[in-house]
Amino acid sequence: MNMVAILIGLGPLIGWGIYPTIASKFGGKPVNQILGSTLGTLIFAIVYNQIEHLGFPHGMDLLLAILSGVGWACAQIVTFYSFTLIGSSRAMPVTTAFQLLGASLWGVVALGDWPTGMDKLVGFIALALIILGAWMTVWSEKKTTEGQGALKKAVLVLLFGEIGYWAYSAAPQAAHINGMHAFLPQAIGMVIVGIVYGVIATIKNKEQSPFTEKVTYKQIISGFFFAFAALTYLISAQPNMNGLATGFILSQTSVVLATLTGIWFLGQKKTHKEMLVTILGLVIIIGAAAITVIV
Repeated sequence: MNMVAILIGLGPLIGWGIYPTIASKFGGKPVNQILGSTLGTLIFAIVYNQIEHLGFPHGMDLLLAILSGVGWACAQIVTFYSFTLIGSSRAMPVTTAFQLLGASLWGVVALGDWPTGMDKLVGFIALALIILGAWMTVWSEKKTTEGQGALKKAVLVLLFGEIGYWAYSAAPQAAHINGMHAFLPQAIGMVIVGIVYGVIATIKNKEQSPFTEKVTYKQIISGFFFAFAALTYLISAQPNMNGLATGFILSQTSVVLATLTGIWFLGQKKTHKEMLVTILGLVIIIGAAAITVIV
C-alpha cells in the first residue's frame, strides 16, 4: 500500500467530512441544499467523465445507476431535515451508524458476508458497538423534553432515510459497471430528485422558488465536496489502490471531521463531558466499522 493510495483514500475524509458543515453554513432550506449540491455533483461528474472518456452506460445498467442516485438524493433530503432538528454534529454520527448497519446487514443477507458462526458473532458485536457509539455522540448532559423530542424525531427520519442510502450502495452492485462508470448516471439521478423537489416547493410557495434563490447556487460548492469524496472513494476502493475493505474504513473517518467541524464552525456547542463522550463514541464507531470489514 503506497502513500498515493492512502492520500486518495483520505479524500472522503475531506469531502464527506466538510460537505455537511459547508451545506449547513451556506444555509437555506433542505430544498436549496439538495438542489444546489446535486447540481454541483453533476457538474463535477460531467467534467470527470469527459476527462477520462468514460462513455455512458446503457439499458438496465443505466437505469440502476440512475436509481442509485435517486436513492442517495432522497436520503440526503431527510438528512438535511435532521440537521434542522439536532444539528449536523449530532446527525452525522447517527446517519453514519445507520449506513454501516444497513451495509453490513445487506452484506450478510444478500452477499454472503460473515459466512462462519464466529464471523457472525464478531460482526454483530461490532454492530452493537456502532449503535453504542452513535448513542454516545448524541448524549446530552442536560436533558430537556424539547431536546429529547427533537432527537427521537431525527433518529426516526434518519432511520427511514437509510432506505435511500441502501439503494445508493446496492443498486450499482446489480449493474455490470464499475463505480467510476456509474458516477455520472448517479449524478443525473440526484439532480432529477433535486429538480422535482424544487418544482414541488415552487408549487407550494409560488412567491419563493428555490430556482431563483441565491443560496441554492451557493450550495453548488458543497456539491463539489460531495462529488470529490464520492470519486476518491471509488478510486480508493479499486484493487490496485486500497481495495474495498481498506477504502471503506478510510472513508468512514469522515464522520469525525463532519462532527467536529459542526461543533467548531456552526456553534453546535457541547459541554466538556459531552465532548469527551462524543469523541469516544466516534472512536468506537470507526473501530467497529473496521471490524465489520475485517471479519
